[in-house]
Amino acid sequence: MNGGADLGGMMGFGPVVSEPDEPNFHAEWEARVMGMVVALGAAGQWNLDQSRFARESLPPADYLSNSYYEIWLKAATKLMVERGMLTEAELSEGRVITDPIAVKRTLSPTDVPAALAKGGPVDRPAQMQPAFSPGDSVRTINIHPESHTRLPRYARDKVGVIDRVHGHHVFPDTNARGEGEQPTWLYKVSFTAQALWGDRAAPGDTVTLDLWEPYLRPTP
Repeated sequence: MNGGADLGGMMGFGPVVSEPDEPNFHAEWEARVMGMVVALGAAGQWNLDQSRFARESLPPADYLSNSYYEIWLKAATKLMVERGMLTEAELSEGRVITDPIAVKRTLSPTDVPAALAKGGPVDRPAQMQPAFSPGDSVRTINIHPESHTRLPRYARDKVGVIDRVHGHHVFPDTNARGEGEQPTWLYKVSFTAQALWGDRAAPGDTVTLDLWEPYLRPTP
């Protein structure tokens, strides 16, 4: 969707400033939020792409004014309410009011290291050959879905070149909508800065994006 997270090409936000020797967490509550999100993800009530959509679909004013882990917490709360794991009354009163619903699985403290090491692989066995090969010229489609997509707004209807075929992966758009994984080919696509930003962009700069096959069309 075209929400607060889709900032590519927007002006007025200033430079990205790196923090030397930045810690993993700037406060204890941030580590707690990460732990909560990992545990909730293991419960199996939503998938990776649904969790991403929960974050990016926060109202833009909230998304842009909250810190990274504040966004994670608000999105997790939103998902829990939507799935009946938490009620607005419980949030308001800060206590359990209704019996908890059953979840698919739970993550014990002893299971955390193995779960983090395993991650959430999204590569799947290929059922067909890729439509594109390295060196092929492609044009991205022009879409503005209300749901989740990994095709950035600034890279729609743009011409690029296939750099690499990454493999066969879960398609985020359908997975976020609960329509199944529908795995398809994933490519590394290179764009010139001028193709994305116009003639005044630096002529030698390029941008590479990982894009799924349904986003791409062959150029004439």
